[in-house]
Amino acid sequence: MATEQATFSGTAVSDFSDSAKKRRIVRQAFLYLFLVFWALAVLFPFYWMLLTSLKSQSAYNSEVQPKFYVDEPTFDNYKEAFSAVPLARYFANTLIFTLVTTGLMMVVIILAAFAFARLSFRGRNLLFTLFLSLMMIPNELVIITNYVTITNLNLRNSFTGLILPSITSVFYIYLLKENFEQIPEELYKAAKVDGTSDFKYLRRVMIPIARPTLVTIAILKVIECWNLYVWPRLITDDKSYYLVSNGIQEIREHGFGRDNIPAMMAAVVAISVPLVILFLIFRNKIMAGVSRGGIKA
Repeated sequence: MATEQATFSGTAVSDFSDSAKKRRIVRQAFLYLFLVFWALAVLFPFYWMLLTSLKSQSAYNSEVQPKFYVDEPTFDNYKEAFSAVPLARYFANTLIFTLVTTGLMMVVIILAAFAFARLSFRGRNLLFTLFLSLMMIPNELVIITNYVTITNLNLRNSFTGLILPSITSVFYIYLLKENFEQIPEELYKAAKVDGTSDFKYLRRVMIPIARPTLVTIAILKVIECWNLYVWPRLITDDKSYYLVSNGIQEIREHGFGRDNIPAMMAAVVAISVPLVILFLIFRNKIMAGVSRGGIKA
């Protein structure tokens, strides 16, 4: 009798385990199907942009129904995009703006995050709280203030006017401060006992430890600068200082017009490719840096 009960109990446990395993497989299957569908929905606009850029204008205009393939791909649209306006110069301007802005911002946020994370001074917590409250101010109001300031300083149509409002970020200071605070404070106290200066400790200890977060911030700032649109449109009307974001509007207004959609898509692809390559190369560092910056040790 005891043997029969044990066998029945073992069979019930086995059936329950098989049922739970099947439910888990079904849930995972639905999850993967949803992720595949979502990935296709996100990637389809990029595919359509690339596909359209390879079509001739006549072929594009003659399509009664959109085609999801190209019969005769052409790269003439890319040549037209770079010849209609000085897009290469806009690329160079954007590269200068991006590198200088990112470099200056890294210096500012590293020093600010170190001060809030390690230095002791009266009103530090209150000042940091007030600093964080700036994130609640709409960007439109900040842009208006920056525009008035830059205009009063006669810095319109200059790289200085483009760069100055972008050399700091409350969010990046907060992210880096949280990362710095994960480093044991005993290291800082031991360094001070040995007579190490704050700058030397920051350079030799904190920056190497926080390198993943710093790399992530730098990459995100590069992407932000490359995609900047509103501020360059406001502060520059001299084509010598146009960025690639200005170049798109310049192409539509004074290039080949609004009707040549394939050439427009070619220009957008050319502008987007550097950022896509940058993200694909550093995607693991971006994810690791963001995750590390948001987890307390």
